[in-house]
Amino acid sequence: MAGVTGSIPVAPTIAHHNPLSEFFSLYSHDFVRVACCVPRTRVADTGYNLAETLRLAAEGDKARTAVMVFPELGLSSYAIEDLLLQDALLDEVEASIAKVVAASNKLFPVLIVGAPLRLAGRLYNTAIVIHRGAILGVVPKTYLPNYREFYEKRHFVSGANIIENTIRIAGHEAPFGTDMLFRSTGSVPLTFHVEICEDIWVPVPPSSHAALAGAELLVNLSASNITIGKAEARRLLCGSQSARAIAAYAYSASGPGESTTDLAWDGHAAIYELGDQLAETSRFEKDSTIVTADVDIGRIRQERLRNNGFADCAMIEGDRVKRFRKVDFVLEAPRGKVALERPIERFPYVPSDPAKLRDNCYEAYNIQIQGLAQRLMSSRTEKAIIGVSGGLDSTQALIVTCRAMDQLKLPRKNIYAYTLPGFGTSDKTHKNAWRLMEALGVTAAEIDIKPAAQQMLADIGHPFAQGKKVYDVTFENVQAGLRTDYLFRLANQQGGMVVGTGDLSELGLGWCTYGVGDHMSHYNPNGSVSKTLIQHLIRFVAASGDVGKDTAEILHDILDTEISPELIPAGAGGAIQSTEQSVGPYALQDFNLFYLTRLGFRPSKIAFMAWNAWHDIDKGAWPANLPAGTRRAYELGEIRHWLKLFLRRFFTNQFKRSALPNGPKISSGGSLSPRGDWRAPSDGSPDIWLAEVETVPEKVK
Repeated sequence: MAGVTGSIPVAPTIAHHNPLSEFFSLYSHDFVRVACCVPRTRVADTGYNLAETLRLAAEGDKARTAVMVFPELGLSSYAIEDLLLQDALLDEVEASIAKVVAASNKLFPVLIVGAPLRLAGRLYNTAIVIHRGAILGVVPKTYLPNYREFYEKRHFVSGANIIENTIRIAGHEAPFGTDMLFRSTGSVPLTFHVEICEDIWVPVPPSSHAALAGAELLVNLSASNITIGKAEARRLLCGSQSARAIAAYAYSASGPGESTTDLAWDGHAAIYELGDQLAETSRFEKDSTIVTADVDIGRIRQERLRNNGFADCAMIEGDRVKRFRKVDFVLEAPRGKVALERPIERFPYVPSDPAKLRDNCYEAYNIQIQGLAQRLMSSRTEKAIIGVSGGLDSTQALIVTCRAMDQLKLPRKNIYAYTLPGFGTSDKTHKNAWRLMEALGVTAAEIDIKPAAQQMLADIGHPFAQGKKVYDVTFENVQAGLRTDYLFRLANQQGGMVVGTGDLSELGLGWCTYGVGDHMSHYNPNGSVSKTLIQHLIRFVAASGDVGKDTAEILHDILDTEISPELIPAGAGGAIQSTEQSVGPYALQDFNLFYLTRLGFRPSKIAFMAWNAWHDIDKGAWPANLPAGTRRAYELGEIRHWLKLFLRRFFTNQFKRSALPNGPKISSGGSLSPRGDWRAPSDGSPDIWLAEVETVPEKVK
């Protein structure tokens, strides 16, 4: 049963039970299934409208939907003018509500239906919130449109002018007013608020204050008629409200069957989350429709934790925020598996939509160029020194450096690019490094580091110097360190700055040697670019016309090269040192990095989302021009294994991120700069996170 609590905003108790048997339920990972319903109606035919409402409610129950939203005045119909003042109709509406309440006793979803209701000699346009045989509350519409085609003040009174704060309907006593938040204290913790149609069209919607008071899901029952261009206005309003309020917004409007005396109806319903449209109906359907989305309530909570402005606004609007009553009820998750139906981006740093990907690449590329150009200009430095390996990261850094020089109207010969082959350098990367440097017209040179490395290994008594094939971390880092030593001394000699090449993914994994080239530089334009994105940046440059056809061919050849640090000589059969065999697939590790650092999700949720994204390669769209080797599935055991390795490496390598050189933040996915998005102790323990991974099953049963 529902209970009304005091006026001080209190966060819901968040129960995180996650036994292995429930791992595959979306309700175990802060997702909530929400449906917006557009039932076919008959004008003023309450019996027909009731039957269709109950039929859709049963469908929602079968789909394990938690919250179902129906249109404004859906039980009576909206466009019935003075019939709204007929006792016969209003009596039947109340009888219909009683039947919805009785039917809800055996249904899982919270049902939110629209109806005209009488109270204290006034008629209100209301939303009735029903769950498990109880009316949780009745919300009247606040803003009544009375312009152009609308004449609601002829029939209704605004919810801003209520006389009583309770209402009795069909034998049920319920809270009444616009000041209610509906809060589940069960295993599906959720707080939602209800407003009606015009309420979203005003400068300060009621849901704005409700969000500040704790509402995570904002619900709108609408009967908005359709005119040319109005659908886009609705999208803009609902999307922007969900973004501004840091919430989800569920909107459902009237559709087929409404009176068309003077108006038409398109049955527009949509669900938004933080500005993103999750789902939308196909409009102008002849029959009833339901649109469903799995809303990430955990994402909303995390964004609110990070946004100080949200909390400050709640304090400034304190009087309006504190007035809300909390209507508590119990929403318990259904037992067993409830599969996630929300599409999950496999590459969170790389949008699957080709147009959006092009826009992102354009912005990222130009952010890199602008950042480096500004640093060169402000430091009064006209020369840049860079090591070029023939791999992805140094390729992108060199391209960016060339464009920065072009922007500053400096000759590309001011770029001193060096290939520094070591014991593991392959013929392919060595040749591609030279081809690229020559194609871009930079000052190119080569320094063979093997003699110096041999001498250093001999000086410290390393077995390799005595002819033994010992390829340990010392062997690797002697080469990495020498490359950096040469580059910094060359910068001294030329009066220039060292341009860094290491990327965000390597920094997240700690797959970089402290104080050397993939970690340290004078300025690093790649520092907040993920490995999965950097490949698309190179493709973007190749297709952009910034480089010639021959250079584009070189870039594509570099893209087809396996990712390797090339510090260990090739093995039997020419097998090279593979980065991804050591630290895991970058596709998965970028996924883990994004959701851990950007959104703070617990590991079990990250694994659940990764499994939904990656276990079925035929599910969903792939980004265009995927790198070789990434178009494959990952099963739960692999996901769990690489997530554990990621967590160990991420925590133990924080000291490297605490000493990063400058570089621009590229995406909203964040950076790991200690001066930017990520500040963390270098002595942090991963034990809590690793223990939480143990709630993830090793395989699907």
